[in-house]
Amino acid sequence: MSFRKDFIWGAATSSYQIEGAAQEDGRGESVWDRFAHTPGKVFMDHTGDVACDHYHRYREDVALMAGMGIRNYRFSIAWPRLLPEGTGAANEKGLDFYDRLIDELLAHGIRPFATLFHWDYPCALQARGGWENPDSPKWFLDYAELIAKRYGDRVKDFITFNEPQCFIGMGYAFGVQAPGVRLPPSTVVPMAHNVLLAHGLSARMLHETVHGARVGYAPCADACIPASESPADVEAARRCYFEVPDDPQLWARNVSWWSDPAMLGHYPEQGLSLYGQYLPRGWEGDLAVIHQPLEFYAQNIYSGHVVRAADNARGWEQVPPPPGAPKTAIQWTIAPDALYWGPRFLYERYKTPFFITENGMSCHDAVSLDGKVHDPNRVDYMRRYLRAYKRAAEDGVDAAGYFVWSLMDNFEWGQGYNERFGLIYVDYATQKRTVKDSAEWYRSVIESNGENL
Repeated sequence: MSFRKDFIWGAATSSYQIEGAAQEDGRGESVWDRFAHTPGKVFMDHTGDVACDHYHRYREDVALMAGMGIRNYRFSIAWPRLLPEGTGAANEKGLDFYDRLIDELLAHGIRPFATLFHWDYPCALQARGGWENPDSPKWFLDYAELIAKRYGDRVKDFITFNEPQCFIGMGYAFGVQAPGVRLPPSTVVPMAHNVLLAHGLSARMLHETVHGARVGYAPCADACIPASESPADVEAARRCYFEVPDDPQLWARNVSWWSDPAMLGHYPEQGLSLYGQYLPRGWEGDLAVIHQPLEFYAQNIYSGHVVRAADNARGWEQVPPPPGAPKTAIQWTIAPDALYWGPRFLYERYKTPFFITENGMSCHDAVSLDGKVHDPNRVDYMRRYLRAYKRAAEDGVDAAGYFVWSLMDNFEWGQGYNERFGLIYVDYATQKRTVKDSAEWYRSVIESNGENL
């Protein structure tokens, strides 16, 4: 048995990580521009000012993608490139760039999947309170409506938000990503609610505005993997996966707080017992808007941790990895079964066609003497993870798609250019692109629809 015949195989990027042209053609400043230009915030003080220069080289990149057999491309749109002040007058040159990119994709037979928000929040709106401002869902709705009306004749697949656990939790609670502040749950919980409301408002608008719109949502979390397939360990892993942490900084790093309202129409009871007191007045009335029908539900999954049943209040405990457990270059534990148990638990709970919108590996890549980039570790990683995902599909998960992270090496947020996740190697000094061995392997997977895994 293979993946379904209409399975979506693709590759993903995000605007700030690849576009560059940070001060060109009327683009406004984002919180990541400011964060990256703050000394000590990013590895070696790298910035996304130039990145992969995709803004100028998109035609070359699309041609490479087509040559690699990629037929579905997930990219994000830069809010401050379209609306330099976050609201108000649109920037025609910014709008034109995505017109050209979309047209180039379609000319090469590549289906565009547009992510509306992948972390590059306009500084102009951050100065007005950002996601703390009760008007922030309306700001996002207006931005999303601009996208729908401009590109909806050609783009039908939309993802509202990428990893709210990171841009809210790591940006405003833990303070290690842009804008890099630490705020208590009493402040961050209402922000999270505003993001969920913005998701619901924009999803409803996209369905009303774009004929044939397919809308999804892409949060993230490491999967919980049962130590054995005994019913007790499986249930322990399931409970762990959907638990909301009792931690004032890390509470946002969870699945259920971000997905239950969108997918089920209510907050998780266990989370409400901890943080419900901080929700904004009248939050119950927003749930009907937040809970919109979606064509697909997505997750970005890279790793996981093993959990077993335990005789304690939680009913579970984490099993530490053995000494020498394999890790990627960025020091993330390699856990292929994350792509079995994550999709399985999520599909059981949300019963919606499922996408992996990011999965991939940072490797110590280099151009070899033969001029090629040989990355057997990435091939092995992807094969193991995809085999687990295929098993999930065979066991009843409605697995609808997979996007590898990433199409090309890029600015890896706080790690700068120190990590390489791409199927394409980028020499940042010359901007030369070199297609890696993993790209050729991935082409064969796409052509066989995963039969060769």
